[in-house]
Amino acid sequence: MSNIRLSKRYSGLAIGLGLVVLSGCSQINQYLGAEDAVDYKSSVAGDPLSIPPDLTQANRDARYRAPEGSATFSQYAQSQQQQAAAGGRDVVLPSVDDVEIRRDGDLRWLVVDRPAEQVYPEVVEFWGNEGFTIHIQDPQAGLIETDWAENRAKLPQGLIQGAFSFIFEQVADSGERERFRTRLERVNGKTEVYISHQKMVETGTIDNTGWKWIEGKEDPSLNAAMLARLMVFLGTDMEEARRKLQQAEEVSLTPVVDQAAPGTAQLTINESFDRAWRRVGVAIDSAGFYVDDRDRSAGEYYIRYLDTDTGEKIEQPGFFGRLFGSKGTAEAAQYRINVRGEGSGSVVRVLTADGQPDNSDTAKRIITVLAEEMR
Repeated sequence: MSNIRLSKRYSGLAIGLGLVVLSGCSQINQYLGAEDAVDYKSSVAGDPLSIPPDLTQANRDARYRAPEGSATFSQYAQSQQQQAAAGGRDVVLPSVDDVEIRRDGDLRWLVVDRPAEQVYPEVVEFWGNEGFTIHIQDPQAGLIETDWAENRAKLPQGLIQGAFSFIFEQVADSGERERFRTRLERVNGKTEVYISHQKMVETGTIDNTGWKWIEGKEDPSLNAAMLARLMVFLGTDMEEARRKLQQAEEVSLTPVVDQAAPGTAQLTINESFDRAWRRVGVAIDSAGFYVDDRDRSAGEYYIRYLDTDTGEKIEQPGFFGRLFGSKGTAEAAQYRINVRGEGSGSVVRVLTADGQPDNSDTAKRIITVLAEEMR
């Protein structure tokens, strides 16, 4: 059910002004076209996106340097013709064929045949083009997390929304917010890119006296849509991207995830280490754990987790507090998520910050969350 609503304060004004504008509108059909399903507008006003200076140096790339020396126009034109003849490709916005999409059930990711140092700043720029501001940039961990944003495509489209968008922009609200996390990994000389998201939905209170925000369910198809957009942004031709999406490898079997006996913070997955490592990483992203670092060779993710179920009073910001950058007074503790291959399957355990097995109630809650995200 749609949760779109108008601010009570401005809805009457919007309707009144809308009727005035409608009377002078002579080209109504232009507002009745096919609409995009994704059109984000950040809920947070932030500084322009920045790219860490140690990751990209445009002036070192020959593509961004002006040619040295001087030349006449005829010499320049002759040079361009020679380059086109030699390369056999369009030098303006050339398409590339170094991005593949892989699929394992509902899980999708990109494999980019470029170094992570090149892919990372491009991903940062991509999210800016999609209407997001960046909340977290952590090049060391290969993480990029956006702020919360509203998908404006979920608002009423067509005549009224199109004609009076300048009015309804201020008073209409879809009642949903998403934020996305992108994680990059180096694998066999290439870069794997994973996208996940968290969702908040505004719903009426039980007594119908107000509204509150609750956590919504992650939509794998939305992650896939953003991966497809990123593929095109990285240079893949639109039709080629569509073909690759259709041909993506699909494994229909859902992994079997079993929690160990009570008293231990571990679970088993009936998959090899590579596939289990990938699934655990995406589960960590989807659960919203912050990742300090990871070591694939050791099979460990270094995460931070603030346990709010210990019974202790912890001052944390609410949804709007997080939305506008407020910070709580409690600090998240560090844990290690260890993935180890055993036979044809894998075992996932929670370790303390110094690498010792952790069977505390907090560790068990972490395992429960990961198991739920992978099922």
